[in-house]
Amino acid sequence: MRIGIDLGGTKIEIAVLDAGGNIRLRRRAPTPKGDYQGIIDTIRTLVQNAEAELDSGRVSVGVGIPGTISPATGLIKNANSVCLIGHALDEDLGVALGRPVRLANDANCFALSEAKDGAAAGARVVFGVIIGTGTGGGIVVDGKVLTGRNSIAGEWGHNPLPWPHPQELPGRPCYCGNTGCIETFLSGPGLRATFAELGGPPLLAAQIAQRAQMGEPLAVQTMDIYTDRLARSLATVVNLLDPDIIVLGGGVSNIESLYDTVPALLRKYVFSDDVSTQIIRAKHGDSSGVRGAAWLWDLSSQDSMPDRPRHSSRA
Repeated sequence: MRIGIDLGGTKIEIAVLDAGGNIRLRRRAPTPKGDYQGIIDTIRTLVQNAEAELDSGRVSVGVGIPGTISPATGLIKNANSVCLIGHALDEDLGVALGRPVRLANDANCFALSEAKDGAAAGARVVFGVIIGTGTGGGIVVDGKVLTGRNSIAGEWGHNPLPWPHPQELPGRPCYCGNTGCIETFLSGPGLRATFAELGGPPLLAAQIAQRAQMGEPLAVQTMDIYTDRLARSLATVVNLLDPDIIVLGGGVSNIESLYDTVPALLRKYVFSDDVSTQIIRAKHGDSSGVRGAAWLWDLSSQDSMPDRPRHSSRA
């Protein structure tokens, strides 16, 4: 068995997978807000309780985080849970749990889960997209996460919106300090902002999509703008990476119309005479992140888990 942890801003989730990838146990606990040591303690308690409940003994632990490990410093960077930034989270968790712990960006975990045994199983090159409160991406090649030299591979959400229209310039401000980032347009809040700019009332992304399905003109206009922006943004991924499959996850990915509209729009922007790239919904839904974290340890291959933590492996 293997343990996966999904460390989110509001909740910490644990899942225990058996050798067949089936979830044997799944639990959640609130994330201690702004409390780094509290997060360590919560994860330790979740792991200890899970192993005791399943009488599993000590098993591997992988953790998906809203950030990444800096190759330059070995410390967490780019985390929207800011209390993690500047800490050696993998080493601190390794000490707390008495074993090495592997960490990866949560979008990378999502992509790995879907590539292993999800919607993209069997595909060689997979781009996983999370569109929810934020917008992130992960790349899996031949079943392995591609992290890149700076550990930021797949961070498409913090590139500028491609082929911007005059009314989209200079772009919305982003928390990263730049303006016009893809995330500010394609995230759930970004979709809601577009609807509001057109004069619509405060609604959730799912409600806007539902109104568009019923033919409400303002909602239809909003979704037309949104799908074109999504197609433009994914076209740059296809032009650069040319993945076999793009898997969508996160709350916005539940909008059914995306899977009919966006593939057709891709042809306007992709530099190819034909575009056969599949865009599909995640198979494992909100379980993908925690499943992918567990899959950071491939216990069926040469992976082994030392008895004591020395220096945690970088996923």
